[in-house]
Amino acid sequence: MQIKPATSPYAAGEYSDNRHFAKQYKGLPWLTFWLKVGIGFACAYIKLWYTILVKKCSYGPFKGEFGHFLAHNLPFLMYLNIKGVKINYCGMELHMPFLVDESGNSIISEFTPLRDFFSEVRPSGNSTKPPADVQEVIKAFENKSKYPFWNIGDEFYYWFIHRNFLIKGPYMKTYNLEKVYGGHKDRNVVIFPRKQETFSDNNGGPWDYMEIARAVSPYFKNVYITGHPAMSVDFKSEGNIELCLSGDNRIILEKCSNSQLIITPHSGVNNLGEYTNTKVLIIYNGKPPIGSMQNTLRFRPYIGSRHDLDFAFSLSEIITYAKSFNFKPNY
Repeated sequence: MQIKPATSPYAAGEYSDNRHFAKQYKGLPWLTFWLKVGIGFACAYIKLWYTILVKKCSYGPFKGEFGHFLAHNLPFLMYLNIKGVKINYCGMELHMPFLVDESGNSIISEFTPLRDFFSEVRPSGNSTKPPADVQEVIKAFENKSKYPFWNIGDEFYYWFIHRNFLIKGPYMKTYNLEKVYGGHKDRNVVIFPRKQETFSDNNGGPWDYMEIARAVSPYFKNVYITGHPAMSVDFKSEGNIELCLSGDNRIILEKCSNSQLIITPHSGVNNLGEYTNTKVLIIYNGKPPIGSMQNTLRFRPYIGSRHDLDFAFSLSEIITYAKSFNFKPNY
């Protein structure tokens, strides 16, 4: 099934796909790269066929960025669950609340949890180098895993094959977790206050998130400030602004599922809206185009199409958006 990538006037540049990376090679290295990719894809197709045939597999270790979990891992785990596959999974313990179907049942058969180490080591794709004790847990998981083993700890496989292979089927499914964590989708807004001191092409410049929260608070019943404490700016609750930073993703899922809008800098958090049926406003402190937005838009349609992304580039644009915001549920 062919899915058309999403577009935006705020994205520019070519996709960071295999053709893009192949441009750095010439001659034999170029041929070797494509041969390795071709063999990897062929093995992935065979592995998927066998996984569905025997109804079991090992998958992991996932030790990386939240956005990678939501875009390139969780949708595949949900797809395998739909196919009746029993999954032996190794990944972040803090992601456990996501590993359920729309009835709240676990989609994982066996789980090797990795403790939350993001206050010690910053995540990077799925190539994060965890602390020594976490590496020992990963090694034990890898040693006991049997074929079919989806080894996403192999950096070449994960980046050049796995992410791109999933969209071929597509072999992805997104459960609506609002059915599990939602109660009443009220006129609330969730703000993710990304901890950032300098400008980056992908994320823009830093924001005064308390200023944003105060500015939009008149237009919403509740303003929830949430995210992982190690990656978020901290401040105090006041009025209808509630600080709820937490490493417990159940809290984050509940706040998003019961809200109509998520405000976040450009990051993998934007994918959270597709799991909780929540509109997302990307805020970028700078001038477009937004770095790597073309890559975000390439994968986003495969995890869902409940809501298009909206954008704001200044505090005044955020306020104007909040004033006129009208939520349209898409079930």
